[in-house]
Amino acid sequence: MLKHIFGKVTKYKNQDYDTLKKESKEKQTLFIDNEFPPDDRSLFYTPNKIPGVVWKRPKQICENPKLFVEGASSGDVSQGRLGNCWFVAASSCLAQEKEIWHKVIPDSKEQEWDDQKPEEYQGIFKFQFWRFGEWTEIVIDDFLPTVNDELIFIHSQSKNEFWSALLEKAYAKLFGCYEVLDGGELAEALEDFTGGVSDTIDMIKANVATHAEERVALFARMQKDMDRRSLMAASIPATSQDEMEASTSSGLVKGHAYGITAVKNVHLEGSGLFGLFNRDKLPMVRLRNPWGQGEWKGAFSDGSEEWNKISKSDREKVGLVNEDDGEFWMTMEDFCANFHNVAICRVVNTSYLSLNKTWVEGLHHGAWKKPNRAGGCANNRDSFLNNPMYIFEVTENQDDFMIQLMQKSQGLTIGNRKIVELNRKYRIHNLGLHEKVTSTVFRDSRSMFLRQTVEKGRYVIIPSTFEPNVEVEFLIRVYTDTPNKFKELVHDRPQKKWYSCLSKSPSLVTHIKVVRAHGLEKQDLQGADPYCVISCEGKIVTTTAAKNTTDPQWNQSAVFYRKNPLKKPLKVQIWNANMVRDTYMGKHIFTATDEMNGVQKEVTLVGRKKEQNAPREGKLIVQITQSRTLTTV
Repeated sequence: MLKHIFGKVTKYKNQDYDTLKKESKEKQTLFIDNEFPPDDRSLFYTPNKIPGVVWKRPKQICENPKLFVEGASSGDVSQGRLGNCWFVAASSCLAQEKEIWHKVIPDSKEQEWDDQKPEEYQGIFKFQFWRFGEWTEIVIDDFLPTVNDELIFIHSQSKNEFWSALLEKAYAKLFGCYEVLDGGELAEALEDFTGGVSDTIDMIKANVATHAEERVALFARMQKDMDRRSLMAASIPATSQDEMEASTSSGLVKGHAYGITAVKNVHLEGSGLFGLFNRDKLPMVRLRNPWGQGEWKGAFSDGSEEWNKISKSDREKVGLVNEDDGEFWMTMEDFCANFHNVAICRVVNTSYLSLNKTWVEGLHHGAWKKPNRAGGCANNRDSFLNNPMYIFEVTENQDDFMIQLMQKSQGLTIGNRKIVELNRKYRIHNLGLHEKVTSTVFRDSRSMFLRQTVEKGRYVIIPSTFEPNVEVEFLIRVYTDTPNKFKELVHDRPQKKWYSCLSKSPSLVTHIKVVRAHGLEKQDLQGADPYCVISCEGKIVTTTAAKNTTDPQWNQSAVFYRKNPLKKPLKVQIWNANMVRDTYMGKHIFTATDEMNGVQKEVTLVGRKKEQNAPREGKLIVQITQSRTLTTV
């Protein structure tokens, strides 16, 4: 389950840190990385983008260089001449979580300059990034690009601190050169630092600026994720090249990412803020500009009216600090009115963080392949069901799941569709029979993310490219609260076991959807909490319970591959869920074995055992597809 966090680390380009360091020590020379040489090949694919670059080791730039000066903090990461504020903001978030940066910068004490043992320093460093389900170790030398003896890219506010500059170099090596980092996705960098699951919230589409309920819900979500030590950042997209890194009248910068360092309800009672805002608590967000300067100019900005009306002791009491360091506070209302996107990276299943919330992971490396596993999106009705299919279970009556689909090569438009069924074991062959839970939009992106609250059931995921017959590998990850039995659906129908040559094979497949019921017996003050138990040839499937009604709607399906349809009919019972003991409400036995395609039936209910011929109140509506061709459903 934690393989992606603690599993085997892959050596990038087969470079082993210990071996290379030992070789350099034996040769009495500092390490030079021929796989990412200190020359223009590692800088840009655009010739002469920055003239006059000189590669220098830290000891040629300053005296007493250090990997860390008083540990790592969000203030250690300031942007240089590269348009990679997304990476800078992610690095700033990383610096706040010691447990995480210990994973990205392993053995940091061993890698540090040691003034007592200068001979141990060999000019070599290692970093680790999560890529497509596994951790990859990157080895680099310590040559860094400078102009006029100054670092031209990421740098720390402390002139002799180099962890952020070396981290950026390792990331540039992973992607080919520094210029590749000029424009990227913040959420992707957060994933590469953590192995977590990221998504980006479009606050414009969510209407959080104008709808108070949506704003309250977003704040609660952000606060919950921040309490679980998720990494977060916000941005304002630029709509043109002229807008890139242009400041707005409020002081915020377009085309720029800001790390989110706190999300909290500030309790105002007993402070000077209570009379100012006339409320008990004030939802606030703290952000940091990766540039280390340039802050918000509105409410709670440096020198603002709000600060001037609050005493220092009151500010300390509510946990607000006002310093000129690129970090600033905003009310949630101002935050939603000014920012467009929020990226949240949830670090899942990480015992080293001791999160209250833990997730159960299902992970699979798959591929869209011709001729029969690359069907394209659902617009391609004849081929869509040729795509890979995966299944997982939600065992609680209502629970969250997260799904991420990640393609291993950029440039494809991808998405996925989710279908619910209670006992699916084999691939789906008839899309029209199944309830679609949801589907993601299709877009050209490294990954797609979905988080949803659903009823219990067995869910089928069908990941796809937009166009059919496109071949590419992907990684799919599913997270649930409880064990989910995640696996790929490989077979089209039940497979005959080699040791069961004397047993019968299925001769009929029945797909039944219990749609709804009406006029059921009232058994509680508010009606009943009815659910269905569907049974056939020893297999039993139970639906969720509808609450406080005698006219329930379920719209839940089950499929049965039947060996003795004549002797062992299919039965649907309706029960009322109770705290102590469930009570019986009626049943219907389906004896028909003829073929049918999506036939809807309204049937009567009868009693149990000796009363099985006695009618019970209410009618049950089902939809049945039945065939001797086992790949019909």
